[in-house]
Amino acid sequence: MEKFLKKLENKENLSFEESKAAFEILMNGKASEDEIYSFLTLLSDKGEVADEIAGGVFVLRNKSKRVNVKNCIDTCGTGGDGKNTLNISTASALLLASMNTKVAKHGNKAVSSKCGSGDVLEALNIKINLEPKDIENQIKKNNFGFMFAPNYHNAMKYVGPTRKKIGKRTIFNMIGPLSSPALVERQVIGVFDKKLLKVFANALNNLNIKFAWIVNSEDGLDEISPYAKTNVVQLKDKEISDIIINPEELNVNADKFDNLVGADAKFNADKMINIFKGEDNDFSKAVCLNAAAGLIVSEKYLKFDDAYENARKQILSGKTYEHLINIKNV
Repeated sequence: MEKFLKKLENKENLSFEESKAAFEILMNGKASEDEIYSFLTLLSDKGEVADEIAGGVFVLRNKSKRVNVKNCIDTCGTGGDGKNTLNISTASALLLASMNTKVAKHGNKAVSSKCGSGDVLEALNIKINLEPKDIENQIKKNNFGFMFAPNYHNAMKYVGPTRKKIGKRTIFNMIGPLSSPALVERQVIGVFDKKLLKVFANALNNLNIKFAWIVNSEDGLDEISPYAKTNVVQLKDKEISDIIINPEELNVNADKFDNLVGADAKFNADKMINIFKGEDNDFSKAVCLNAAAGLIVSEKYLKFDDAYENARKQILSGKTYEHLINIKNV
C-alpha cells in the first residue's frame, strides 16, 4: 500500500492497474485503518480521476454477489447534490419498468439525503432484502428488481468504519453507482458535480459499458432538471459526446423548484403514488425527463422529445400505478 500512498502524497494519479491493486488490498481487509484513511483522503484532496474510479469499480464488482440478467438498465446516481429532492431516479426506474424496459436498480438507504431509494421502496411495500435469484425472477416477471447495496458488497465492511470517521464524500460515493451486481451495460447516472461528467464517462469506457448518459443540471441537480438546462455526457460504443437537454424546448412548463423537495420516506412514497395514478405536476415531469434518458440509453427511442412524450403518456394514463401493484405482489 505504501507505494500507492507515496504517489498520492505527491499528487500523482494512479493508473487503472495501480488502482485495481490498491483496491484489492483494501477490499481484502489487508490495509490498516490508518492506510485506508490516508488513501481515501489523499485521493479526495488530489481529485479522483477516471482510472482510479474504474479500478475501484472493477474490484468491487468482482467481489459482489452476482445477479444474472441481460439487457437491463440502471438509474443509480451518486446522490450528494444537497437538494433533498423527491426520489426522481427511483420513480423513473419504476416508470421505465412499466414501459417494458428491464431495470436492475442498484441503491442504498439515505446517506446524504432524508430518503434514499431503499427507504422509499420500503415505504411503497416493495421488498428490498432479496437474494439474486429473487431479483432475477422479479425482473423476468415485472421488469424491475432492486439490489440493496449493503447485501451485495460484503467487501465494503472493511472500509465502512473509516468512511464514517472521514465523514465526507470519498471515492466510494463515485464507485457505488457504477458497481452494479447485475453488471448492467446501460446506465443513466446523475452526478453531483459538473466536473465529474467526463471523468465518469472515461471511467465507464474502461468498464465495457455500451451506452450511458451522465447528467448534471445547471441548477445543481444530479438529475435532468425540469427547470434548467442539463449537461449530458453520452458514452455510446466507446464514443464520448456532449448533449444539452433544454426543458424550454420540450415545453416542460414546470413551476418552481420547491415542488421537488422531498421529506421522509412516507411523504416521498405518497408523492410517487400520486404521479403514478396520473397526477400531473413538476415531480411527474421531472420523472418523465429522467425516464426518457433511460429510454434513449435502452435504445427504445432515438429522439429525446419522442421518449419524453411517450413517458408522459404512460405516467398520465395511470398504467404505472397498475404496474407498481404487480411489483408489490411478487
